[in-house]
Amino acid sequence: MGKILWADDEIELLKPHILFLESKGYTVDRVTNGADAIDRSEGNQYDVIFLDENMPGISGLETLAKIKEATPLVPVVMITKSEEEFIMEEAIGSKIADYLIKPVNPSQILLSLKKILQQNQLVSQKTNVNYQQEFRQLGMQLGNRLDAHEWGEMYRKLVYWELELEQADDKAMKEIFEMQKKEANQLFCDFIEDQYLDWLNGTEEMPYMLHNMIRTRILPNIGKEKMAVLVIDNLRFDQWKMIEPLLSKSYQKEEEYVIYSILPTATHYARNAFFAGMLPSEIEKKFPQYWRYEEDEGSKNQFEKELLAEQLKRLSKECKWSYHKITNLEAGKKLNDQFNQIKDNDVNFVVYNFVDMLSHARTDMEVIRELASDEAAYRSLTKSWFEHSPLNELIQKFKDIQAKLIITTDHGTVRVDQPVRIVGERSTNSNLRYKVGRGLSYNAKEVFVINKPSEAFLPQIKLSNEYVFARENDFFVYPNNYNHFVNHYGNTFQHGGISMEEMLIPYVELSPK
Repeated sequence: MGKILWADDEIELLKPHILFLESKGYTVDRVTNGADAIDRSEGNQYDVIFLDENMPGISGLETLAKIKEATPLVPVVMITKSEEEFIMEEAIGSKIADYLIKPVNPSQILLSLKKILQQNQLVSQKTNVNYQQEFRQLGMQLGNRLDAHEWGEMYRKLVYWELELEQADDKAMKEIFEMQKKEANQLFCDFIEDQYLDWLNGTEEMPYMLHNMIRTRILPNIGKEKMAVLVIDNLRFDQWKMIEPLLSKSYQKEEEYVIYSILPTATHYARNAFFAGMLPSEIEKKFPQYWRYEEDEGSKNQFEKELLAEQLKRLSKECKWSYHKITNLEAGKKLNDQFNQIKDNDVNFVVYNFVDMLSHARTDMEVIRELASDEAAYRSLTKSWFEHSPLNELIQKFKDIQAKLIITTDHGTVRVDQPVRIVGERSTNSNLRYKVGRGLSYNAKEVFVINKPSEAFLPQIKLSNEYVFARENDFFVYPNNYNHFVNHYGNTFQHGGISMEEMLIPYVELSPK
């Protein structure tokens, strides 16, 4: 079960405890002072060390420091009669595994051991049992006709179980989950094909959608308190759940919504729609000077600030605001250095492009491909970036001025692994998840087609243009050099099409602690 070193100057009085542990399969070595504990710990491989705080000679805290110096990975449980706060603080600061107050009973000792030595195993077993029960419930729900809100809740549950099972590290259970998630994505794509145009054209009630969030959620709060709106490009809901704990020391969550992005789930369309408060064809018609077409050169999101200004003007919102787009590390540091220039604004909008750059870089840079080899690695990479990024520092600055925080995105991203053949003219756009053009050739059963772009409020340069969207984990490949592109883009993260990961995105409101 485990090898234990127990150091206590009254070790003989603990014989019943030791016999109890030995009956459970543990091996217990005993010493009566700190010096012997240090010597034993250096010469043996112990799974846990129990350490009395008050022993003659070297104190428990001094012994703890020496043991941690020699064997920093061995869990140490401090046991003491004292309830003095400074001893607790010193022990916790030394990264003890547990802290017990005398007198202790055998059950306390056993609980501490199980928590230290078997927690992962026990949590894994419990997680698997719980998911097996939830699996049936989720399956029954998927068999029903879910509405827009219910799909958001379904995705929230799937993300929860994906993260839980990731910690449990049971390959068989993960495979079962992936099958259920795949089924959910198939049904979700069917749902979007059936409902999306009805939402936009008013024949079905529209859920919370990206292009309405400033008008419906953000604008009513401007002026009530200082606000910061952070648009982290390409941030999936599961990635948000990974960085959420990092914010918990500074902010508390007030609201968390799963909202819908628009099609195409691409920055050109989605983020412009967010800042304009309009759908793409509406922007094209009302502000042609700010719209860029697929074939236009250069950035297609260079007028976000202007579109935001027009929306605030249209909604008659007088306020002091700023807009900043951060595309690299230096720009992030510069904004932090110049924070005093924006701290008195009513609202500050900040776009962070890093996650988008990460996903695209992953396609072309071998190192990034290896670092983000799967979903779990992609989430971990995002968390690591956020923890050490200027954005994390910026959020702390907003907390210091007691600013309300809103975190959202324009779309998510999906890991693609299933190539779908398509043929188009040379002028057809290059995105792997959606195509726009004329004379496109494809298998209609594999894609979602919008023949009349006006019905989806999408720009139409030529009358014969249509939009074709990849579903689930598919990606478009031309027949020419087919195998090369399948190998190059397979297992990469892309966006623009229809999947839960791309369309169901986080919108979170947080208040400073």
